[in-house]
Amino acid sequence: MNNPTLFSLCCLIWGSTWIAITYQIGHTSETFAIALRYLLAAVCLGIYCLVKRLPFALPLHIHMKMAAVGLFLYSLNYTLLYMAQAHIISALLALMSSCIIYINVVLRRWWLKEPIRKEVVIGATFGLSGIVCLFVPEFSKVSMDAALALGLSIAFVSFFCASVGNVISERILTSGTPVIQMNFYAMSYAMILLFITSLLLPGKLIIPTSLEFYLSLLYLALFGSVFAFGAYMKLLQQMGADKAAYVVLVYPMVALVISTFFEGYQWTAFSFVGVAVVLMGNAIAMGKIPRFMRRPFLSH
Repeated sequence: MNNPTLFSLCCLIWGSTWIAITYQIGHTSETFAIALRYLLAAVCLGIYCLVKRLPFALPLHIHMKMAAVGLFLYSLNYTLLYMAQAHIISALLALMSSCIIYINVVLRRWWLKEPIRKEVVIGATFGLSGIVCLFVPEFSKVSMDAALALGLSIAFVSFFCASVGNVISERILTSGTPVIQMNFYAMSYAMILLFITSLLLPGKLIIPTSLEFYLSLLYLALFGSVFAFGAYMKLLQQMGADKAAYVVLVYPMVALVISTFFEGYQWTAFSFVGVAVVLMGNAIAMGKIPRFMRRPFLSH
């Protein structure tokens, strides 16, 4: 698939997974629910590798990096994000998610010695402004208190972990490791870590019995993890972690379109301006507007 198709696939799937996630809440601990998601995803990827006779053998140093991806991107990122949602509204999470792009830019420069691409920074700033316009009515309901401050702190750590996982993934994939095998191992390592965490948490481990839990789990594992993360990792490999991360600014718009039908989201003039600005930022970040394609801020 080409990059626009991969990008669209990520946005459409992740923009819809919020519905499925609502059916995961309250049935068991967050860590156990996410562990089950990755168990199912890893099984699907493993079966695919067996059927296609894809090689499983990879060097030890690649396994160590894939375990780090499992820890930062698939375990800590999601667990902390679930925790943050208990304290802050989704609008703030959508706004804060834009920081992933900026962190990716810095980490790529520091860790991978990649140049800071001007169009990505400018495009991300447009996208951030667009998200503010989209959620203006929601921000009016926010008042700072200890719970909100805690939620914001947890969310920032979550997005920092996601960025670390993004950059490690790019390093693995650009070294020649196939996407399918990398996701299989990274999700398997994440699943093991989450299962262990679930067992160590205080209280009794609850096995969900609701049909809606398992139907939503199937969607999250197959579409949200196998397909969407497969597409996202391919974007990381082909575009770099800085450009691929723009997905986090586009898929909230998909979520709002879905919310219009399921939750009665009311579109305003600010909403349409926000969509236009986010899309403009996306065009800039992807290098579609030549005037922003100048020399990078920093080069090798």
